[in-house]
Amino acid sequence: MKSLIAIFLSTVILMAVTNKEVAKKSDEITDGFVSSKSNMTMILINASNQKTIRKLKSYILEGKDGDKSLLEFLTPADVKGTKMLTYEHIDKDDDQWLYLPALKRAKRIASSNKSGSFMGSEFSYEDTANSSWEKFKYKDTLEDVVLDGVKCYKGERYPIDKNSGYTKQITWVDKDSYLIKRIDYFDRKNELLKTAIFSDWKKIDGIYLMGKIHMTNLQNKKQTILKWSDRQIKVGLTTKDFTKRKLKR
Repeated sequence: MKSLIAIFLSTVILMAVTNKEVAKKSDEITDGFVSSKSNMTMILINASNQKTIRKLKSYILEGKDGDKSLLEFLTPADVKGTKMLTYEHIDKDDDQWLYLPALKRAKRIASSNKSGSFMGSEFSYEDTANSSWEKFKYKDTLEDVVLDGVKCYKGERYPIDKNSGYTKQITWVDKDSYLIKRIDYFDRKNELLKTAIFSDWKKIDGIYLMGKIHMTNLQNKKQTILKWSDRQIKVGLTTKDFTKRKLKR
């Protein structure tokens, strides 16, 4: 007969959740919106705490092999008409194009340049694509921690893509809701580069949608805040709404 301690330990092992399982669950609760459109605000904050505010439109289409997204800058005048089109791929490099109205052409973003700054923000081109759980390898073990009074799973993941600008990411996921709360990004020198705080989650028709990301660059002391508003889901978008022709319209 097993001792009480042995039974307890075996139960703990059976109940243990892996980092990969947490990441998959975190993805699943944000899936199912089919297509969406929303207004966005981008706030750039320099090292002297001066702010620049930009307005955008966002369109997203879910796909089995990766999402498609289109971002369009509306204001101010110096960025108006600039568009970013992204085709996410689970098993290969994402395809991304940036349309600059002054040049009247779409520029393909090379995979080797995905760590570059997106429109002068603290988000890289890599950050603008959906970070599906399949794109990472995971450290199996998790830490139980408390972040801002919320019990979280803390884990490490490592981008599979050799062109990633990051060697690893440390994630904090709410243990109750499985919503991502924070990610620390480590650069190619394995030094802490940026911290992103995810907040203002909203639930629409059973789907969790993010409301705000606050990205802080610990190395250059700059910040970028992204906010979503007027979000709508299942809006009838199709692949025809995400072609390169749409960039020039």
